Amino acid sequence: MSDGIPCMWMRGGTSKGGYFLAEDLPEDRDAFLLRAMGSPDPRQIDGMGGANPLTSKVAVIKRSAREGVDVDYLFLQVFVDRAVVSEGQNCGNILAGVGPFAIERGLVTAQDGQTEVRIFMENTGQLATARVETPGGIVTYAGDARIDGVPGTAAPIPISFADTAGSSCGALLPTGNAVEVIDGVDCTLIDNGMPCVVMRASDFRVAGTEAPEELEANQALRDRLEAIRLKAGPMMNLGDVAQKSVPKMTMVSAAGHGGAISTRTFIPHRCHDAIGVLGAVSVATACLLPEGPAADLGIVPDGDEKLISVEHPTGEMSVIATVQDGQVTDTAVLRTARKLFVGLIFG
Repeated sequence: MSDGIPCMWMRGGTSKGGYFLAEDLPEDRDAFLLRAMGSPDPRQIDGMGGANPLTSKVAVIKRSAREGVDVDYLFLQVFVDRAVVSEGQNCGNILAGVGPFAIERGLVTAQDGQTEVRIFMENTGQLATARVETPGGIVTYAGDARIDGVPGTAAPIPISFADTAGSSCGALLPTGNAVEVIDGVDCTLIDNGMPCVVMRASDFRVAGTEAPEELEANQALRDRLEAIRLKAGPMMNLGDVAQKSVPKMTMVSAAGHGGAISTRTFIPHRCHDAIGVLGAVSVATACLLPEGPAADLGIVPDGDEKLISVEHPTGEMSVIATVQDGQVTDTAVLRTARKLFVGLIFG
């Protein structure tokens, strides 16, 4: 393509990628995005991707025609070393940049102080509400909020979710059971915004506190996780997941830094340096089940509103879960975002 198309590059949470208006993308969307990111290539040297799944992401945004909704958001995972663009999941980190982008692009009118942006997540048909700092009616990215995995501070962007249970799999527990045994391993197959397979790290003869690069170098571990993932996919109503980025594979262990649970997550073939927003929500929810690896190891407070700190390799993510009649009804997380550049991108 000789003419570039408008794009805003942003960090959203602990990820970053390209944010586009839906109307600006060409008909050969996937082919264009693969070229723009430089995939397939482990270094993504001929594109904007950062040679990591966390930096090879895309948000496609448009004004919503739905009542009570401001914008529709489609998340696309551009694989690094394969020519695949996947719509099979949400991304709660990239979601953090959708509100600021929508305001900057004129899709939502900013208020003085804070602006609520109601976002329909097309991947799963669910709704999120982001609160963006807009003093004087202008988006600000500067502030005092800090999230683990991102240096420095930024303006807070609280995001609340409702009715995310079963958003991809049709039910919070798609098999109806809190525990399934796959290849001799106890697994919780759960979807509270992100399909996850939750397992004890000890069942794989690892501590669950290792650095991501150490776990990635363990080929026997990766092979075993992938074998379980391929069997879990159909059980979670996801079909053949060989070419999909879900379900995520999360090994849990006892928290070591005052949190509720410790995690190491493969997404699905690289070990995450942190944990995804909706992945953390699913793991936190697994801690609240009557049984299962996370329920056995997790430490959760009493009361209807529970703050569950999910530890990960670069810190923790706090999930606030509201529980009524034994069911998780609402969840919320704190994220930040930053605009990196605005311009034209070429594919």
